[in-house]
Parts: sequence; structure tokens; C-alpha cells
Amino acid sequence: MLTIGQLAAYAGVTVRAVRHYHQIGLLPEPERDASGYRRYGASAVVSLIKIRTLANAGVPLSELGQMLEADAPAFDAAVQRIDNRLREEIERLAASRKQIAQLAAGDSLALPSEVTYYLDRLRQIGVSGRMMEGERDGWILIAARWPERVREFIPWKLAELENPQLVRLYRLLSELFDSDARKDDPRLAEVADIMAAMAEQAYASGAVLPGEVASDDLPFNLLDALAVEYDPRAVWLKDLMRERGWDGWTRLERLKPPD
Repeated sequence: MLTIGQLAAYAGVTVRAVRHYHQIGLLPEPERDASGYRRYGASAVVSLIKIRTLANAGVPLSELGQMLEADAPAFDAAVQRIDNRLREEIERLAASRKQIAQLAAGDSLALPSEVTYYLDRLRQIGVSGRMMEGERDGWILIAARWPERVREFIPWKLAELENPQLVRLYRLLSELFDSDARKDDPRLAEVADIMAAMAEQAYASGAVLPGEVASDDLPFNLLDALAVEYDPRAVWLKDLMRERGWDGWTRLERLKPPD
């Protein structure tokens, strides 16, 4: 007959585990002998080895009791259920590993490859790291709202990068937001002039966003808010744009002239 320590050592578990199995009813607790000690027989060793084996295989403790008492068909069915659950968990963990890998990749987190290519092009034209963070997070908002549309925007955005005005705009913004520029910095006025000129060109050409995109205010409001959260000086640019007859930041709208 074995003491609890000997039982635990033989089955390859801890004494604490044996006591826990007693508490939850998995392993019967023997009566104390005349000397006041609990003694375990061979059947207790067999039961504990079965419990350890099932637990190590991933069987939840809540299901161990039923499996220990199950006949062959019921045991096989329980094993299949557990195997299916483990397979689902493996798939979930594999997806989590993929997301973790994307975290290391930076831009690819929550963004399709077309957008990451566009972001790489922005770096190539000299957009600063701080500006790139805001640009990337803006695209995350866009991709979350219009996952089926976002890839359609990229050819148009890439074509825009052939416009020297836009390249100048990005470089100016990079300089401004990487510096301690004040409200009277002439570069702010130049940025507003470029943005107003490009808005006029788009307005004259009749370029419009798809209807369901143009009428969806929430993402544009979030994008405007994001710009201010990244750098409060974006408010100054919005004020300068109003002076030039345009309202907004991400989706510029012509202001009505005063009566």
C-alpha cells in the first residue's frame, strides 16, 4: 500500500495534483488507516495514470470523469469530440501566429498587399516616418470600412503620385509634422494652396467617389479626427482651407459663397 507521496511519484504527478483530483471527485480518497495515514492500492495507481494520460492529452478535467466511466463507443465519441476541438484550436493558433508575424511586418497588419505596396511608394518619394504612421493608420480605417473597395482605390492613388504637386504636398507635410513649425510658417500656406488647387482640379474634372463611399460620413470623420490626433496643427490647415473655400480634410467639399 502506498502513501500519497509514493502514489504521486509512481504515476508521475505531484501530490498537489492528487489532492486536487480528490477535491473534484476524480480520484476516490481512501479512509485513513490505524496510524492516521491514507494508503492507496493498485487500482488507485491505475486510475491516477489514466487521469494523468487523459489530462496530458488535452482532455478538460470537467470531462475526465465521464471518460473514465465510458464504454468503448462512448469513449471513442468523446475522443473524436476532443480531437475536433483541438484541431480548431490549432487552426486558431495558426491564425494568431500569422497575425503576430504581420505585427513584425508593420504595414501589412490589417492591410491588403496592394495598400502596403502604395505605402512603400510613399516612402520612396520621401514621406517621413511620422507621416507614414498616420497614412498607414488611415488606410486601416479605410480597409475596415470598405474591404471590398479598398483595392480599387490603389490604382487611382498610384496614378496621383505621378503628379509633382502631390509629391511636393507629401514632402511639405513631412517637413512640417517632423518640425516645431508654428502657425505662421509659410509652408502651411503652401500646403493649403496645393490642396486647394488639387481640389479645384478634381472638381473641374468631375472626379467623384463611388456613391456608397461618398455618402458614408463616418470613416471620413474618423480620418479627419485621426489627422488632428496625430498632430493638432492639422487644425490650422483646415482653417487655411476654409479661407480658400474648402471644408474638410480627407474629403474636401466646396463651401458655399456668402450671400
